Amino acid sequence: MRPYLPLLAFVLTPLAALAQPAGKPADKPAPAPPTTPTPPAKTAIKATTPEKHNGTEKRHENFNKISKEGKAQLVFLGDSITEGWEGGGKETWAKHYASRQAANFGVSGDRTEHVLWRLDNANFDGLKPKLIVIMIGTNNTGHRKDPAADTAAGIKAILDRLKAKCPDAKVLLLAIFPRGEKADDELRKLNTDTNKLIEKFADGKQIVFKDIKSKFLDDKGTLKKEIMPDFLHLTPDGYKIWADAIEDDIAKMMGEKREEKKDAPKTEKPAEKK
Repeated sequence: MRPYLPLLAFVLTPLAALAQPAGKPADKPAPAPPTTPTPPAKTAIKATTPEKHNGTEKRHENFNKISKEGKAQLVFLGDSITEGWEGGGKETWAKHYASRQAANFGVSGDRTEHVLWRLDNANFDGLKPKLIVIMIGTNNTGHRKDPAADTAAGIKAILDRLKAKCPDAKVLLLAIFPRGEKADDELRKLNTDTNKLIEKFADGKQIVFKDIKSKFLDDKGTLKKEIMPDFLHLTPDGYKIWADAIEDDIAKMMGEKREEKKDAPKTEKPAEKK
């Protein structure tokens, strides 16, 4: 019988293996969680991203010098239209603002991001003006055709920086002046749309918004060439109109006492001789 033992073992071994309970099937890998697509990075708004205006360094340094001296009580802040107070507007400036310790911080070609860079690089450091007059934005709409919301955001950023640097100063925020000859001009419309947004930044006390565009237009909304020959920049007459339009606001916001105009005394006629 012994010769059959190996054969028997050979037969029984696989049978014994079959009698064992079946093993658990291998666990299936858990499904990978669904991937959420990464949203594209937001592009920084140019109008709110400080940018150095190359070629204007000398003027910028002069502003810093004026700021450090700390004497200016009235500051105009803007682009070439504001800088023009030193050109076509110089006689009007001498009449209205020289005696008020005024400073002109206008720079030709400036956009909102350039003003922000200047403010981040010592402009207004040391100044405690009573009033700041701002008119900026037409180069944002004109150079790049920035959406109104972008230009408005740039102006809001400027206001915020000025508030931090000169907390006691009041601001006369001017609507961007009209440009383009006709009312339906594309860039004129962009300025108008921007003005509707920045008007909301004013509280009527610390920040006062004023739109003087009607002073430059005829009854059809056309820009007068004798005021803006290139439908953007002002002539000397244009600066007179600008100054007259904001004179009462400046006097009030700077706390100036206005002399009341008294009627000329009436002279009695001498009695007729009888």
